[in-house]
Amino acid sequence: MKNTISLFDFSKKINYKNELLAGFTVAMTMIPESLSFAILAGLSPLTGLYAAFMMGIVTAVLGGRPGMVSGGAGATIVVLIALIKSHGIEYLFAAVALAGLFQILVGVFKLGKFVRLIPQPVMYGFLNGLAIIIFMAQLEQFKITDSTGVSNWLQGVPLYSMAGLTALTIAIVYFFPKITKAVPASLVAIIIVFAVVLGFNIPTKTVADIAHISGNLPTFHSPQIPFTLETLQIIFPYALVMAGVGLIESLLTLSMVDEITNSKGNANKESVAQGIANITNGFFGGMGGCAMVAQTLVNLNAGSRARLSGIIGSVMILIIILFGAPFIEKIPMAALVGVMMMVAIGTFQWVSIRIANKMPKSDIFVGITVALITVILHNLALAVLVGVVIAALVFAWDNAKRIRAKKSIDENGVKHYEIYGPLFFGSVTAFMDKFDLMDDPEEVVVDFKESRIVDMSAIDALDKLSKRYSQQNKKLYLRHLSEDCRKMLKNAEAVIEVNIQEDPTYKVMPEK
Repeated sequence: MKNTISLFDFSKKINYKNELLAGFTVAMTMIPESLSFAILAGLSPLTGLYAAFMMGIVTAVLGGRPGMVSGGAGATIVVLIALIKSHGIEYLFAAVALAGLFQILVGVFKLGKFVRLIPQPVMYGFLNGLAIIIFMAQLEQFKITDSTGVSNWLQGVPLYSMAGLTALTIAIVYFFPKITKAVPASLVAIIIVFAVVLGFNIPTKTVADIAHISGNLPTFHSPQIPFTLETLQIIFPYALVMAGVGLIESLLTLSMVDEITNSKGNANKESVAQGIANITNGFFGGMGGCAMVAQTLVNLNAGSRARLSGIIGSVMILIIILFGAPFIEKIPMAALVGVMMMVAIGTFQWVSIRIANKMPKSDIFVGITVALITVILHNLALAVLVGVVIAALVFAWDNAKRIRAKKSIDENGVKHYEIYGPLFFGSVTAFMDKFDLMDDPEEVVVDFKESRIVDMSAIDALDKLSKRYSQQNKKLYLRHLSEDCRKMLKNAEAVIEVNIQEDPTYKVMPEK
């Protein structure tokens, strides 16, 4: 019973009005995005709506982050478009289900924590790139497709109507919270613009112009594909990429919500929930998905802090599919476009521009690179991976420059090298340059009390250094070196002095 209470957060105080209104608003903003990406991928509009419902309900109930919203996100379906075109929709369902299995494994083996390795500049670049994508996607609604399938910009009265209604929506979303925050501004904007269009009979683009969204309950459907090794070879890479993209976006969104709400989510639990949701999609005709940054921000801005709004939003989408399609299809696209534009503006990390002159140039470069890859390639996983790699290389370079050696000769004529800074692949060259083999006395001590052996490159450097001194008929002592590293040194000629009591044990390599 206690687990059930904890699961649904009933043990915490819930503002039911905020949750209800937030859920309804999220449903309104999720529908056009799910429709747009389903159509973009050449799928039935219902495939996108089913994904919005199933991803939303499963992750709202089982996820590791109350207040976070998942749905049929474009980031995941974009990576599967090539598979859909080459092999068809049944292979899509199989790939989505397999991606879900990968995501469950990430959660079970507690690998979700590795999202913490993503630096802040990468987060800024990811969110800024996503904000630009969301904003640019809304501009597509200012186009109209003719009978030949060619898209052209709206002109004349239709353009002025669309632009005016979008501007009215943006104004309401911006100014309404200054009056009251009792009702979500985005929901108020959608209702007012809807009323204006109906009241003045303004001809403008509506949801029905994108697609009709009436349908039935999703039914169980096993992917109709041959269960062979060849099929696995086809879907495996797509499933792996989708799982990676979905988890990166979901766990980054989770980190973002943690910062906004000043609370802590469970990355591994969220990974399992995302996996279960995608497996459900694969067997119930949905296109799959992940956490949705824009809708999550809409949800949080509407005052939601519990799971209830996500559940309400998902159920609302299902009700709309079953009964509310004729009404929802009349909602002006301008209202939804205006709301999503304000979400994009809110998603953009303006603070990253304000503090740009105070940030290291390498961090600025990482942020811009991640944003550009996100915008140009729409590949969030690649963008984040490139950002992390660049940040790691910059970190390695900076630490490589930090290695120093303090030199002294004691009363016995023994020369001491006290090493400061980590010894690893990036700093071994600078480390080797510190030693003067020809002029050093017969006995040399290298003290690692203020240093650390990090990797195999460092051990190899010590091995080479030992051999060089041995070739000069000089004795080299390595002091305060870890016991594990000492065992790794295979130079029988090296004389190694180790203070076991003072040495920390760094498990650089496992014992055989």
